[in-house]
Amino acid sequence: MAGHSKWANIKRQKAVVDAKKGSIFTQLSRAIIVAARNGIPDPAGNFQLRTAIDKAKAAGIPNDNIDRAIAKGAGTFSDNSILEEIRYEGYGPGGVAILIEALTDNRNRTAADLRVSFSKNGGNLGETGCVSWMFSQKGVCVTENVINEEQLLEASLEGNADSYEMIDNETAEVFTQVTNLEKLSQVLKAKGFKVVDVEIRQIPGNKVEVTNIEQARSLFKLIDTLEGLDDVQSVTSNLEIADNLMVLSMT
Repeated sequence: MAGHSKWANIKRQKAVVDAKKGSIFTQLSRAIIVAARNGIPDPAGNFQLRTAIDKAKAAGIPNDNIDRAIAKGAGTFSDNSILEEIRYEGYGPGGVAILIEALTDNRNRTAADLRVSFSKNGGNLGETGCVSWMFSQKGVCVTENVINEEQLLEASLEGNADSYEMIDNETAEVFTQVTNLEKLSQVLKAKGFKVVDVEIRQIPGNKVEVTNIEQARSLFKLIDTLEGLDDVQSVTSNLEIADNLMVLSMT
């Protein structure tokens, strides 16, 4: 069940920096809209919405903005924009697969922005289905206070987790089926673990190893550019890179 995730550790550190970007407010607000639209607009009975609100509050989004986003999702507040959930797929330098989840009120604008981002950074936007078959959707609990890995294993099994990966000495990502995510989160908390993030993520089934530093830098620049677009909610790749090369490529 166990594993180790170097890329996840870098992504968590990077997320702290990314949270300072203005686009994070737009992305988190839109996540609330989607969660409220896909379920009931009450966080007490909608785990996805409750999770989205927690992330928004952690990022410092005002309560008025959160309430407005919930109202938009519930259809009780209208600004004449209709948001669509769209998945885009493409390839980065070295044939690395990239999967993008977007939320937009203008798919032509979004596709054009993505196409430019890919072309300027050595990649290309592909057709629907070109890389999505490489990924599977999983629920993920990012868990801190992991002092004893055996206790984490026991809690993961009790919560019907599929696997876990240690990010550092006291932090782990625990994976499960999407429908089991809320139960797993509750079990981990009940066992004394600090659950700092709960999300639905696309997990690659196979990885592409990058060994060239310039190629790695191009990939990181492409991913940063994509994540900086207002319409983009998440970017997932099947990039695999050695620790020393990762550090060098991000300097």
